[in-house]
Amino acid sequence: MNNSWKTIFDTYKINDHDFNKTPFIISAKMIKDATAHFQKTGEKEVRILCYQDSQKHRPQIFVDKGLFLLPVKNGEYAIIKGEGYIDIPEIKTTTKVYSSKLDFILDTSLIGSSEMQHLDYAYASSLVRTFLEDPTLVLTIRGRKYTPPFSFIVGKQQLTVESVQTEVDAGYEGKNQVVLIEAKNNKTNNAIIRQLYYPFRLWSHYTNKKVKTVFFEKKGKYYSLWQFEFSDINDYNSIQLIKSCRYEIK
Repeated sequence: MNNSWKTIFDTYKINDHDFNKTPFIISAKMIKDATAHFQKTGEKEVRILCYQDSQKHRPQIFVDKGLFLLPVKNGEYAIIKGEGYIDIPEIKTTTKVYSSKLDFILDTSLIGSSEMQHLDYAYASSLVRTFLEDPTLVLTIRGRKYTPPFSFIVGKQQLTVESVQTEVDAGYEGKNQVVLIEAKNNKTNNAIIRQLYYPFRLWSHYTNKKVKTVFFEKKGKYYSLWQFEFSDINDYNSIQLIKSCRYEIK
């Protein structure tokens, strides 16, 4: 990936671009054309090259220049200078032992170990409702959808996004709020803000209810949840942690 992105930067003279003024817009076709001579799929596949969902996934040239990548249209990306990621802090408070609201064992939840499975179990046991303090939450959102057009500030620059495919692992609606969850089944220290921000903007467009975003992680026997909030809907970097908790379900 490092060699591929170095070639892309050299091909389009991206090193000469003033990122303090504007992002650099690059298309999937441009990426394909610049890397066509590479032999390995991982060195020329657009989907792989543009997968930068945590700081550790960034190519070295992005790290050196303080850049990150955001999709802005189907097949079009913005290379931006600024902070694109948020740390997922370690939960240092005492683990809460949570008693499932179910009065029977879910045999099917014991088969496999997927993110969706763990999240579904946390919801079925009412852990999600308990963490959000909302007994009215019901599952209403799942899968991929395309965003409506929206603009926002990232760092000191403005971007407009239109019809970008985005998804949440699960979304729940209650009487007064909509909750969107991004789930992981392993330890994650850092994540791209886009995973929370784009779905937040998508569903804020369609509802007047308060939209909340949650990061969910299952590791070992522990279920951890972090609730984040964007204090300014138009500011990508206005994300802040509201609360977090780690549970063990009995």
